[in-house]
Amino acid sequence: MKSWEENSMKCTEALKRCFKKLRTRNKKPYMNNTEALKRPAKTKKIVTAILIIAIILSSGYETGADFSKLISGMPQMGILIMEMFPPDWSYISVIVDPLKETLRMAILGTTIGGLIAIPLALFSASNITKAGIIRYPARFILNLIRTIPDLLFASIFVAIFGIGPVAGIMALAGFSIGIIAKLAYEAVETIDNGPLEAMTAVGANKIQWIYYAVLPQILPQFVSYFLYTLEINVRAAAVLGLVGAGGIGLYLNRTLGLFRYDQTSVIIIATLLAVIIIDGLSTVLREKLL
Repeated sequence: MKSWEENSMKCTEALKRCFKKLRTRNKKPYMNNTEALKRPAKTKKIVTAILIIAIILSSGYETGADFSKLISGMPQMGILIMEMFPPDWSYISVIVDPLKETLRMAILGTTIGGLIAIPLALFSASNITKAGIIRYPARFILNLIRTIPDLLFASIFVAIFGIGPVAGIMALAGFSIGIIAKLAYEAVETIDNGPLEAMTAVGANKIQWIYYAVLPQILPQFVSYFLYTLEINVRAAAVLGLVGAGGIGLYLNRTLGLFRYDQTSVIIIATLLAVIIIDGLSTVLREKLL
């Protein structure tokens, strides 16, 4: 009995020694690996910081940015802000209709752009459109649309349709196509391919394939992108009037030209309130859909 106990104790001690050796043997490489991983991370951060600083400094040098001019212009900025207050609240009655027109322009432009963006997004998605002869031209069109700024769109359509809200609606539609279609086709490329394969197995045609397998998966994301673009277009529509594309921007340009900054502040406050309301409504809708 005593010999059995002695043997079991010896075995236990031998096992303990083995585990100790294993721990000490594995500990050093683990520490070395950790140190080896930390060094490149630190070096990477330093190199990244140096590159960012170098880009900022070189950009400032090439563009002639001078912080002394910014500081010297601060008093003039303060004078301009002081001239905006108190706002001329009587000017609200003048800008109510232009503000409504601005909101209508944003809604119509976003809706038209969103409808056109759907087929463009499907043509651009690699898992939906396999033929490169269709996919690459569709992506090229999207890249071309995103290259043109909204103010340039507005200037082009003002030259075509004349001064008024129609030019602004078309400019916002073009701007919306670029944003919504780009985000939508990237969302389409990340969908689950299981339903697509199931629809193909039962012999569904391309329209049924898209309607029943693709659209249900991307609809929440599409609505989110649509609402996000609508928020941007409300802000953009207020600026398009500077080039004659209708909306409240025409009155903004007029008050700035007449140095009536107290009326300008009323336009800014009214636009801000409209944007806040639309942002709140879109947030509620987005939460319910997502």
